[in-house]
Amino acid sequence: MPSFRKMLTKSKGFTLVELMIVVTIIGILATIAVPSYKWSLIKAREAVLRENLYSIRSSIDQFYADQGKYPDTLQDLVDKKYIHGLPTDPFTRKTDSWETIAPPAPTGGADAGKQETGNVYDVHSGSDLVGTDGKPYKEW
Repeated sequence: MPSFRKMLTKSKGFTLVELMIVVTIIGILATIAVPSYKWSLIKAREAVLRENLYSIRSSIDQFYADQGKYPDTLQDLVDKKYIHGLPTDPFTRKTDSWETIAPPAPTGGADAGKQETGNVYDVHSGSDLVGTDGKPYKEW
């Protein structure tokens, strides 16, 4: 059985070349993985934005069906319990950055006599960024 001293003199560890090869391989793998990770984060935020917009728009439609008018502010949806709270815009990371669109003016027919129509007909993201489909988030 070899002595402990002989084992210490025989084990030398890794050479500098071996360490450089490992570090280079790790660097190459990281270079490939980081853009893919960033792309998946953007796609996830876009999915959250689509879901939040759907939720708010659905609540606006329910409000209109129940009240006969559109809400004056998005906060009215929360106050009257149509949604639990305003969702966060995943790109601005704020709940108060949603851009609201006023309803179109009545042109005649059944809606012509209504005085009160509300102020929130549609909602868009407040972000200035452009989506992966080439459309700005403000137009989603």
